[in-house]
Amino acid sequence: MTALYKLSVANHFRDRVFWLPLNMDFRGRVYPIPPHCCHVGDDLSRGMLQFAEGVPLGPDGLRWLKIHLANLYGAKKKSSLDERVEYTDQMMPEVLDSADNPLTGARWWMHGDEPWQVLATCMEIAKAVRSPDPAQYVSHQPVHQDGSCNGLQHYAALGHDRYGARQVNLIPADRPQDVYAEVAKLVEEARLHDAEQGHRIATLLEDKVTRRVVKQTVMTIVYGVTFVGGRLQIERQLKDLDLDERVLFEASAYLVHKVFASIGQMFTRAKAIQDWFALSATHIAYTGHCVDWYTPLSLYVCQPYCKKAVKTIKTRLQGIEIPTQGFAMSVPDSRKQRAAFPPNFVHSLDSTHMMLTAVHCQRAGINFASVHDSFWTHAAHIDIMNRLCREQFVSLHTQPILQDLQAHFVDNYGGLK
Repeated sequence: MTALYKLSVANHFRDRVFWLPLNMDFRGRVYPIPPHCCHVGDDLSRGMLQFAEGVPLGPDGLRWLKIHLANLYGAKKKSSLDERVEYTDQMMPEVLDSADNPLTGARWWMHGDEPWQVLATCMEIAKAVRSPDPAQYVSHQPVHQDGSCNGLQHYAALGHDRYGARQVNLIPADRPQDVYAEVAKLVEEARLHDAEQGHRIATLLEDKVTRRVVKQTVMTIVYGVTFVGGRLQIERQLKDLDLDERVLFEASAYLVHKVFASIGQMFTRAKAIQDWFALSATHIAYTGHCVDWYTPLSLYVCQPYCKKAVKTIKTRLQGIEIPTQGFAMSVPDSRKQRAAFPPNFVHSLDSTHMMLTAVHCQRAGINFASVHDSFWTHAAHIDIMNRLCREQFVSLHTQPILQDLQAHFVDNYGGLK
């Protein structure tokens, strides 16, 4: 029903220009208010959207459409950009067949990671290559550039961690680094060592430690996922590998500890910063204050996590809880303040980087859309957006962010060092 409703909304707005008003949360992250057919939606929603304004592909636009298609299909995630272009060229018969006969042909597009966006890009490439001059073809297709484990990128920059920066593609390289595969490699090495010592669970997990098993936990560990949450994430992946259900709990608990240890081994400075964030939040909450800070754009952020003061009224039908205090009178919840501060601070940096990039894209005269750390523009403008994105990341982290945060804490919460 959800898909049918999205199609109905899309059909209503088809070939019409419309805007997506945005809402900003307390950390500065922005979300489109319309829930259907928006760029923060699922693959179907994104696949139906185009920029209202078209831009000629120019000398490099078709190349970026081909790279975009390879990215969406998911077949060349570890390959260089030139190899992704080569892959799309090799698959051009399938690309054209998908565009011409999406339902009656070979349906190559259906096997991609993001099938609806793959289909939309196949159609755009087909129109471009069949035009008299592809460089003059006016494209409306959004092309994405995604961050690589964006939370760890910010931690690596905050800690001036060169090794960590290399793992999350902050240092130039011909091929993209894969932090998820690297963590899986470290976990597998630890598992092999334990298996050699006769560890029962380690032995049962032979051939089970894959990139996919650890990816979600690695991705969310910088956003405050707990051991319990991480264990549940890994358990869901192990279920798909047909592991005996009787050992799922033990196996996932074993692996989540190995994943956390591997992240700590790879990103030692990130772990130290995260620990300082948590300790600071605990001290601030004990003074009776909610943790607050200013982003580098001077946006004021305050964590609204307080203990609820309620009065319970019981009736024969049900119990009703009525708040007895407003937010200003509430006592900070120290546990939530501590757990939420590291991820919320990183989210505020993430949103700052996005806003800086958006402003400079506007000044450069190019269209821009974003899904948090995924930045979108026309194929012809990808090189410009990539340059602006990197320049603003450097500009952001050239500022003394941690020093300013410490000074804010010391000035506002006496005795906190």
